[in-house]
Amino acid sequence: MPAEWVSAMRLVPPLDAPPVAELEHVCFDYGGEPVLDHVDLVVRRGDFLGIIGPNGSGKTTLLRVLLGLARPACGHARLFGTDVRAFRDWHRVGYVPQKAVVFESRFPAEVFEVVMSGRCGRAGIARRFGAEDRAAAERALETVGMTAYRRRLIGQLSSGQQQRIFIARALASSPDLLALDEPTVGVDLDAQEQFYSMLRYLNREMGTTLILVSHDIGVIAREVTRLACLNRRLVFHGDPEEAMRSGALEQLYRAASWMVAHHH
Repeated sequence: MPAEWVSAMRLVPPLDAPPVAELEHVCFDYGGEPVLDHVDLVVRRGDFLGIIGPNGSGKTTLLRVLLGLARPACGHARLFGTDVRAFRDWHRVGYVPQKAVVFESRFPAEVFEVVMSGRCGRAGIARRFGAEDRAAAERALETVGMTAYRRRLIGQLSSGQQQRIFIARALASSPDLLALDEPTVGVDLDAQEQFYSMLRYLNREMGTTLILVSHDIGVIAREVTRLACLNRRLVFHGDPEEAMRSGALEQLYRAASWMVAHHH
């Protein structure tokens, strides 16, 4: 993998690319309180989709419904054309959840072991890992620039380094779709720039479809090829620059917040 991953210029995939993930008329509520209200969303192959919205807008819930981790009150979720309830090819999907576990410094697992555990979706829990699994884990470590740390204890890494290992673990199954929920929380600015360079590399060079939930409007609008603005309903889904022009962000955030983000 190149030291300077990929330039920041966006490459937008065609609108007729096949769908990778779909939500159709999806509703969800917690104890009668609506969280998602008839959301329709299509993520196409090659997309780098950013999902933004205020706290409590349903971003994490949307991701969980899309990945079959939460069942909607109405509507349907599909992955690669299959209803998520019947979907079985989970090795095609990588997921880095919000607040991924931060390991205590003496936690006994080495980095390589953590990344190898991402092969369970392909290998099966009971099957022993083979040469193909080890090679895939090595490639994943190389992709995130962490090969030199393969024998370190996971708990001895910084939060930014741990985050890259969690992503390597998700990449170990060679997914076609990678979903990340607030992955830069607690990661310093230098590590964030490396992180977004890595995502550009995954999207453009490796062809991985990405879904990224974030609060960082300025960075997201600069990086992604498609933007979804969510506040229980889908306020906007399309080109990030059009979201800036159309006033979609003003519907999500107060005027002061919008100004801060716009001048970020």
